[in-house]
Amino acid sequence: MASNAPGPSGPPQLAGRRPAWTDRLGIPRGLAWGFLGVLVFMIGDGVESGYLSPYLTQEGLSAQRVAMLFTVYGITASVAAWLSGALSDLWGPRRVMMAGFGAWIGFQVLLLAIAVPSMNYPLLLLSYGLRGIGYPLFAFGFLVWIAATAPERRLGTAVGWFWFAFTGGLPTLGSLVASFLVPQVGAYRTLWFALGLVVLGGLIALLLVRERTGFARLAPAGERPLATLFGSLALLVRSPRIGAGAVVRMINTVPEFGFLVCLPAFFTQTIGLSLAQWLRLLSVMFAVNIVFNLLFGALGDRIGWRRTVAWCGGFGCTVTSLLLYYVPTAFGGQYGLCLLVAGLFGATLAGYVPLSALMPSLAPEHKGQAMAALNLGAGASTFVGPALVAVFLGPLGVQGVIWIFAGLYALSGVLALCLRTPAERGAGAPGAVPASAPSAVGASEGV
Repeated sequence: MASNAPGPSGPPQLAGRRPAWTDRLGIPRGLAWGFLGVLVFMIGDGVESGYLSPYLTQEGLSAQRVAMLFTVYGITASVAAWLSGALSDLWGPRRVMMAGFGAWIGFQVLLLAIAVPSMNYPLLLLSYGLRGIGYPLFAFGFLVWIAATAPERRLGTAVGWFWFAFTGGLPTLGSLVASFLVPQVGAYRTLWFALGLVVLGGLIALLLVRERTGFARLAPAGERPLATLFGSLALLVRSPRIGAGAVVRMINTVPEFGFLVCLPAFFTQTIGLSLAQWLRLLSVMFAVNIVFNLLFGALGDRIGWRRTVAWCGGFGCTVTSLLLYYVPTAFGGQYGLCLLVAGLFGATLAGYVPLSALMPSLAPEHKGQAMAALNLGAGASTFVGPALVAVFLGPLGVQGVIWIFAGLYALSGVLALCLRTPAERGAGAPGAVPASAPSAVGASEGV
């Protein structure tokens, strides 16, 4: 049970005082506005996700140039995802969020005011490509803030709320907003509306979140800037558990990005679904995922983050990824069953949510660096997933690719079982972090 010791984001609770409703939900009181800000920001960021590619093609760009544009964007976003943790150690999470907020707005204005109207391709590459640094710095900077602030016993629930806000905006509600706005005001004006949502979300988070931990650097005093910046890379080598955690995070979304390459043709051409049915199936998958982000975050706080990631995420996705192929194949594309297995896969994919709580607890003195390693794994998955499909789809087909991804999920489950925190290793505990473990904000104490 919770103690009455001072928490990282507020004064001690007085005896008999009821906790705030946000605390009862597992949202740290001092960060509550930040979750809303991330949700609104990511809605704005996700508005373009469903239509920007065909819009640019209609405006005269070739498919190859559009693909290159998105590739550059993915590279910069991956680098920024890594930097979000390292820079949070160096500057503090709030300044990292401010940098992402400013970069998103500045490069989006350049994109919309000059690059898109003129269809100047070098300028499109510059403005859209560099805008990719915006959302990872903003959103993942806030994730580091959560990891440095939330009470240890509720950290899994807190990061579950983060992923609820993140995926609720991108792509879910963002695409929904676009589906209403594009027919009414056009694709170009919808992009300006998205800018307004990003501004609103950024201001909500940056002006209304006053929790003080995120205002200061998280790295120990006296640590040199370069050591802080590149410490996450050194941490991968110095701490095998951090390296294993980064691999688990990469595997988490490697099949997801790979599936988006090979499953559309599988479901529409082989199984026989219409394009509209496939898109609804994808919507169901991620809608279920959003709900289970919260459930598995809370479950991780109860049964242990490591166990939840391993069994619900790794081994769960091993089974559901195979079901995603074999059930539609065996039952002739019955749509209800297709929706069911898509929902099951989306649910087990959320089993990895507690990894965002587990990673900083593996390196309690360098939480930002641990989160940077986590985000590095996330960024790598955007390239590894499609690359595996490109290499193996031809010789092995969709079935072979599915088995490769299922094997990776099983590997991630085994690796996750090895991610024991310092508290668990010291106490020899086989399960969850004890409820009485020190708060995640402690700089030098083990957790």
